[in-house]
Amino acid sequence: MKTFANIVLGLFIVEAVIAAPSRQGRQAPGYDTYDASNYDVDLENLNVENQDIYDYDDGLTIDEPQIEIGTLPPIVDSRRQTIASQEEEEEELPLKPLNPAQSSGGSGLLGPDTQAGLPTCLLCTCLGGSVYCDDVKLDTVPPLPKETTHFYARYNKIKKINKSDFAEMNKLKRIDVTSNEISEIDEDAFRTLPALQELVVRENKVRQLPELPNAMTLIDASHNKLGSNGLKHEAFKEMHNLLYLYLTDNNLDHVPLPLPQTLRSLNLQNNNIQMLHEDTFCNLKDVNYIRKALEDIRLDGNPINLSKTPHAYICLPRVPTGRLY
Repeated sequence: MKTFANIVLGLFIVEAVIAAPSRQGRQAPGYDTYDASNYDVDLENLNVENQDIYDYDDGLTIDEPQIEIGTLPPIVDSRRQTIASQEEEEEELPLKPLNPAQSSGGSGLLGPDTQAGLPTCLLCTCLGGSVYCDDVKLDTVPPLPKETTHFYARYNKIKKINKSDFAEMNKLKRIDVTSNEISEIDEDAFRTLPALQELVVRENKVRQLPELPNAMTLIDASHNKLGSNGLKHEAFKEMHNLLYLYLTDNNLDHVPLPLPQTLRSLNLQNNNIQMLHEDTFCNLKDVNYIRKALEDIRLDGNPINLSKTPHAYICLPRVPTGRLY
């Protein structure tokens, strides 16, 4: 039985050998068998003739470091490099002193230089058009930027206001020099200021109030030394916008007439006023006249008895404050 199996296996091996294709195999119809003699190619010189075609320059030389496979070039932070280069340039540039004309000139941001050698807006505080020079030991009005609209120099030692202190200050609306040592004001110190509306010179030693622009809305000259001759005749007559007039504690002996119809508040307490006339506030020619705007009149602290002139107040919304006995 075993012999029979070996015979059958041998027959299968023989049939497989006979059925296997030859080494050359058969070619598909229409194709010739490859033959080197059919091509005009010099295989020996093939590399030489085509050297220019296949040769190329990879841009690398032997001396240049090559990047090994599996490594990466170092990462360079371009932003840090730029910042570092800028810092190096700044260190190399010499520091230039600031041109005084740029910082302290008439049109500079810090204003003109003061007598202390500092620009006004460095010695004081400038916010927009307002200049604040409170309590900085000034003895004169400092040079101000031309764009100044509000000037405050309270609690200093200013002794005099000169004509040149506010010359050509065409935008100046308010001056407040409360609590200084001002005893003299030039006659033309304020008159030529077209925009001036508010003047506060209280708590000084002023003996003569100069002429003021007609556009004034507030005048406060309280606690000075005006006396009987410190106000010009009819000083407030043409001030058709005047709302507040404060002349407290000045040793005045009269009410400064005429008072503009726009006036709302008149403070004359602690003076030396001894008499009022019936037409001081009212119009005797018009019995129907009512002065509605003037609601606040202070006459307390004066040697006057208001009850002796009752007809002087019939046009007012309120009776003045003062002694009534």
